[in-house]
Amino acid sequence: MLSTVENTAVRACLAGGRHLRERFGREVDAEFSRYDVKSAADRASEERMLDVIRDSHPDHAVYAEESGDVSVGGEYRWVVDPLDGTNNFVSGLPSFATAAAVLDDDGPAIGCVYVPVSDDLYVARRGGGVRYDGDYVSADGDVPTEKATVAFVIGHDVKRDGRLDDAAAMQAALGDATKRVVESWSPCVHWGALARGRLDGVVCFHPDDEEQHVGELLASEAGASTARPGDGVYVAATTPAVRDDLIAAVR
Repeated sequence: MLSTVENTAVRACLAGGRHLRERFGREVDAEFSRYDVKSAADRASEERMLDVIRDSHPDHAVYAEESGDVSVGGEYRWVVDPLDGTNNFVSGLPSFATAAAVLDDDGPAIGCVYVPVSDDLYVARRGGGVRYDGDYVSADGDVPTEKATVAFVIGHDVKRDGRLDDAAAMQAALGDATKRVVESWSPCVHWGALARGRLDGVVCFHPDDEEQHVGELLASEAGASTARPGDGVYVAATTPAVRDDLIAAVR
């Protein structure tokens, strides 16, 4: 059953992502708010992803970022992000992705991320590792913390409920401890980079579920060292030493 679900997740992410690639750089049809942006491309990608999922698994529960709960009940629950990195997309920056996570009673079982511009495909299965463009990868690394590049992820609620000062303090502390901190506008892209050891760590502060479910599955199945050192904080890194240093920094 999971093989069929995995195949559907891949097809859904490709359907949405290929449509985004066709539209990228040619449109700015978007609605901007103080803390977020929504584009017509989000909705178009989501429609294509949902068509694939519902055709294959009409009995599954589905939550999509733009539509909310599309269906409920069933053995599995999908969490769909049709455009992770909308700000980047409308700004003409190529760092964006489509993503889907499939959850059961034990948490994320399947995860897929597709980065359209670079044509990168990540697929993770609980207990089955991570494949990048068909080949198994791991989050191995030997870069010390002071030379590390890490991504910092904050959820939308952090921007809305007055915790931006806390986030800024954490980001500054990470900057003091590492070589470079990437402020992530497209977490799924960075989760993929961590899964193949191209990024040394990811630190999340009250992240959004649409990216976090698939991100944590990629991290764990790629063998990253992970921890939850505090309320709303999640840390993943290529080595236990880097992980522990990142935890110390954000504390």
